Amino acid sequence: MDDFIAWFQHHGGVLDTSIMGIADFPGSGRGAIALKDIPEGSTIFTLPRSLTLSTRTSNLPSAFGVEAWRKYNLHKGWVGLILCIMWEEAHGNEGKWYAYLASLPTHFDTPIFWSDEELQELQGTAVVDKIGRVEAECDYHEKMIPAIKTRPDLFPTKKIDTWYTLHRYHITGNRILSRSFQVERWKGDVKQEDSDEHEDVPEDSIEDTQANTSIGSAMDIDGTGDGDEALGEESSDSDDEDIDDSSEVSMVPMADLLNARYDSENAKLFYEEYHLQLVTTKPIKAGEQIFNTYGDPPNSDLLRRYGHVDLVPCPHLKGALGNPQDIVEIRADLVVKVVCGDDANDEKYQQRIDWWLDEGGDDVFVLDTDPILPVAMTSLIRLLLLTQEEWEKAREKGRPPKAKFDLQVSELLRRIFEIRLSTYQSPDLETDEKLLASELLTLNKRHALIVRLGEKRILAGTLEILRLKEAVLDNAGSTSKKRVVSGGTVGGNPKRARR
Repeated sequence: MDDFIAWFQHHGGVLDTSIMGIADFPGSGRGAIALKDIPEGSTIFTLPRSLTLSTRTSNLPSAFGVEAWRKYNLHKGWVGLILCIMWEEAHGNEGKWYAYLASLPTHFDTPIFWSDEELQELQGTAVVDKIGRVEAECDYHEKMIPAIKTRPDLFPTKKIDTWYTLHRYHITGNRILSRSFQVERWKGDVKQEDSDEHEDVPEDSIEDTQANTSIGSAMDIDGTGDGDEALGEESSDSDDEDIDDSSEVSMVPMADLLNARYDSENAKLFYEEYHLQLVTTKPIKAGEQIFNTYGDPPNSDLLRRYGHVDLVPCPHLKGALGNPQDIVEIRADLVVKVVCGDDANDEKYQQRIDWWLDEGGDDVFVLDTDPILPVAMTSLIRLLLLTQEEWEKAREKGRPPKAKFDLQVSELLRRIFEIRLSTYQSPDLETDEKLLASELLTLNKRHALIVRLGEKRILAGTLEILRLKEAVLDNAGSTSKKRVVSGGTVGGNPKRARR
C-alpha cells in the first residue's frame, strides 16, 4: 500500500500516518487501524474533491461527447461510471488514478460471482431477487459494448478483450456497489461554458470543472447540523442501477478502505466546499479498527453488497449470535394469493389491489427481529375480505380498513408465514442450526446459511407471537361463553344481577 499512500499524498491528499495505518483484519480484510489513541473530533485524512473518481471527474464523458454519452444511455444507472473506471484503469500507469485502482480488490465473495449450486443455498432469502446479474449483463451487451465500438480512438480494439470484458465489468460494478459514496455537487462543479463566472475557484476544482459534462444533478445528503455535512455511502435503495443520474456516485480513495460493522462506527466522512475529510466521532484506542458505518443493514444486504455478514450477540436471540437488523420480506402477491385463492385475478380483487397501491399501500411487507404482526399486511387482508358494499364505502372514505385482528385474519397470517417459510432451501430451523456448527462448510455456503437462518428465526418468532395472540382470542371466547352460561341464557333459571 506504500505506492497508494504516496499517490494519495502526491495528489493533494493529507494523511496523518502517525495515527492511522492500513492492516489486514481476520474476517474483515484490509482496513484502517489506530496506531495510537485518537481523541474524538480528530481529522485523520483529507482529500481534494478532484481526487474522487466519478463521471464528473473522469475525462471520458467529455471526450466521448455529451450527446453520444446520452445516446447510449451511459448517463443512466452505473454503466457510465463503470465504463469510466475501466477506461481509467486501461490507461495503466499513465492514468491519474492508476495507483488507486491498482489497490482495489479483484476478488469478491458477493453472490453475483457464486455458482448456481451456491445460489440455491440462498433460495427464499431477500438476496436472490436483488443480485442483478441479468440486468448488469444486459447493460454491458446493450449499452457499453455498442458505445465503445463507435470510438476506437478511445477504446482500441486490441484492448477490448483485456480491459473491457464482462468479468471486469462485474468486478468494477462490485467495487462501486461495495465502496462508493454519494458526493454532492460543489461550487466548482459547473458547466464548462459557465466556468468564466467562477474565476475564484481553486485549481483542483477547476480541474473538475473541465472534466464535468453536466449530465445530471446530485442527490441530497443529510447534514450533521453543525455546518459540515456527512457523506453517505450508497443506500440499498439506490444500488439497483435504475437511477436516471449517477453523477453523484463517486469512488473516494482512502475513505473506501474503512470497514463497517454493526454498531461500531467511530469515524465519519464529511465534505466541505473543496475537500472531504474523515473525522473521528468518538475516542479510538490504539490497536482498534477505525470503522465508517452508514446505517446497520441486515445480513442479506451485507452479503449482497460486501460479501460478508455480521454476527453479534442479539437480544432477540437471548444473547446468541446473529444480526439485530435482519429482516424478512413478504411480497403482497403472496398475501393476495392466500386470501383470494384461485379468484386472485378476478376484477373485484384487482380493483382493490390497484386502489391499495394507488393509495400508497405496500407491495412488500417487512418483518424484523421485533416480533410484531405487520399492521399493513393485516389491513390489506381485511381489505380483500370486505363485502362489495363494505369495499365501496372504504373506497369512498379514501382509507383502508383498520388492522383488526381476529381468528379469520390469524389463520390467513399463519398460512402466509408458513408458505413463506417453505420457500427456503431448508425450511427446518433446527437442521440449519446444526449445519452451521459444521466445519466442512465453504465460506459462501456458511454465509448463505447465516442469512437464511436469520430470516427463518424471524418467521419462527412471528409465528410464536401469532400463536400467543390466538390463545388470547380463544381464552376470551371461552370466557365469554362461560359468562353467557352463568347468566342463565342456556338452561336453568336466570339469575338477577345485583344492583
